[in-house]
Amino acid sequence: MTSVPTPASPALNRLPSLTGLRWIAAMLVFGYHVGTMRIVTQPDARAVVDWLFTLGLSGVQFFFILSGFVLVWSTRDGDRRRDFWRRRLAKIYPNHVLTWAAALLVMWWFADPVVPRAALENLFLVQAWDPTPGYFYSINNVSWSLSCELFFYLCLPLVLPAIRRAHSGVLWAVVVAVPLVILALWPGQQLLPEGSNWWFTQVFPLVRSTEFWLGVAAAELLRRGHWRGPGLPLASLLFVVVWVAAHWIPAEMWAALLSVAYILVIPAAARADVQGRWSPWRHRTLIWLGEVSFAFYLVHVLVMMTVLRLTGHWGVGLPGWSGPLAVLGFLVLNLALAAALHRFVETPMMRRLAPRRRTPPVPAAPDAARGAAVPDAAAPGAVVGGGAPAGVAAAGGVRPDDAAGSGGVTVPGPRAAGDGRRAGLPVEYVGPRDPH
Repeated sequence: MTSVPTPASPALNRLPSLTGLRWIAAMLVFGYHVGTMRIVTQPDARAVVDWLFTLGLSGVQFFFILSGFVLVWSTRDGDRRRDFWRRRLAKIYPNHVLTWAAALLVMWWFADPVVPRAALENLFLVQAWDPTPGYFYSINNVSWSLSCELFFYLCLPLVLPAIRRAHSGVLWAVVVAVPLVILALWPGQQLLPEGSNWWFTQVFPLVRSTEFWLGVAAAELLRRGHWRGPGLPLASLLFVVVWVAAHWIPAEMWAALLSVAYILVIPAAARADVQGRWSPWRHRTLIWLGEVSFAFYLVHVLVMMTVLRLTGHWGVGLPGWSGPLAVLGFLVLNLALAAALHRFVETPMMRRLAPRRRTPPVPAAPDAARGAAVPDAAAPGAVVGGGAPAGVAAAGGVRPDDAAGSGGVTVPGPRAAGDGRRAGLPVEYVGPRDPH
């Protein structure tokens, strides 16, 4: 018999499908900005871009929900807060500082005015708290979302103990309430002063944190084995239906509907990884693209805007079919730059700045006198009641004997270290060490 790793252990915290989904979210944002920059002017091609990516701004919403989910799933009980914060800063700050400096260089080249206050707010990632028009989208404008993420990272370790102790009914209440809150923001923003509406609903970190907590609640439910969402095929189909149907639904309902679609797909993809079931998002290429997606997100607007300004096409687009070709060229160029940034900045700086993860002790086998047996972790189909082994109940999980009727998570054996059957050898998955 071998001990079964918990969902938050190194063995099961690698969710390659969620890494692949990060690239899909990045493509939604990329397509949205292709449309807003009006790069494509050929009518037929323009119509396709508009139809596909009108809702692409929700890719950031996808990122926020995914971030909350992955961080709760991968955070181990006993992790120190300062280690968590160091890892997150090591992840985002090196790329951010480099692109911030590159954006300032571009502004200097074009003789654009630089407001020191805006530049400093952007550097320290507090710009999303400033409703002043132009400030929250200053310098490298996509970094406003990092300002929100930094707030989420600060809050999570402080709130996570309560999340672990919370009743599953409370977590389900969060899952149900967040889309309703998002829906209520549309009429609610009319109560704000003119000019602050967009900032409040689209940028303000407190408001955007609702999406992060949606992912947090779903991850904790899946971690306990209490998630009741559909499987990945049905969840993916529902997402496509919502994406298509949204074109005939009032715009004020888009964000709420898409939050529902995303929170169905993300846990379904995670559960497919845990159970060793087929997932289209687990392809090796998609995993690599997901790993570089953060760098891609940071560079794509800056690169496209700079090239368009240099060539004189900023604001007017490119004629004929040269527009779609330019979009393809931008995709390749941004991907090459993102790969270099990931390889030479993000990865080495993570190794240098982030603290090493402490290896938790292997849980002891249950007392033989109790007659309990621990499933073999390497055996495909071994079921862990509630997605956690003995001893996890104190950390907000459920005991093995709670498996009946709890929707227990199946521990697969798709890729085991060595022969996968030696005592103490956990199941491993193909995927990055840092799934976020």
